Amino acid sequence: MNSKKSQLLRWVLVETSHPGNAGSAARALKTMGFGDLHLINPKIKGVAKESEAIALASGAADILESSQETDSLESAVEGCSLVLGLTSRDREFGPPALDWPTARDMIREVIQGNGKVALLFGPERTGLDNEHLALCTHRVWLDANPAYPSLNLAQALMVCAYTLREALKDDSKGENAGLLGNREEMADFADPAAIAAMLEHWREGLEAIGYLDPANPKKLMPRLQALFARTRLHKEEIDLLRGIAKQMLQKK
Repeated sequence: MNSKKSQLLRWVLVETSHPGNAGSAARALKTMGFGDLHLINPKIKGVAKESEAIALASGAADILESSQETDSLESAVEGCSLVLGLTSRDREFGPPALDWPTARDMIREVIQGNGKVALLFGPERTGLDNEHLALCTHRVWLDANPAYPSLNLAQALMVCAYTLREALKDDSKGENAGLLGNREEMADFADPAAIAAMLEHWREGLEAIGYLDPANPKKLMPRLQALFARTRLHKEEIDLLRGIAKQMLQKK
């Protein structure tokens, strides 16, 4: 597979508990020709240097050594026009839901347009929570046995890596899929970190004009978050919305 394509994919493990899963993830990525592993707030700091992680990487120690560990999920998704949160749990709010085949086609189209994509995998016991999904453009599930849909973290990552390797082998596929519009438009999508910052600005503005009661916020902000997630905001629209929030704050 083209190495340039693989560099456009970020594999993000959020709050991983077991060092072995970090190692197994590194092995799966190297086997399928990927890298760029991000470790967000792992339960054990310096997890890539743990003996269990190195042992289970089994020859992929270079992927572990080059992984980026940080406490900031925002930094891991910055600059990505497509951010997919892998979780099987339904949510009342949050980003739109997609099955994996549809998500895979979207990934292929974004990468063909030289856009960056991040795939997020949550903690082993609980999966991604609403705060994590707030930084995703879509929530994605893998089709599995409905009576037992649970996958080990490294297994889920391997399924995604293998099927993406197959999908990205053929450049001709997905050229005219039309899932995300033309490539110039894709480049103008705001990344989720920018949207999250805009929403925080709006929260402050809505409090300033008395529309949002911080003591009793109800579900206003999650509803706004879901609304903006469905619309796929462009960068210039973020600037417009932040200008509105600025005006609200001036009403204090």
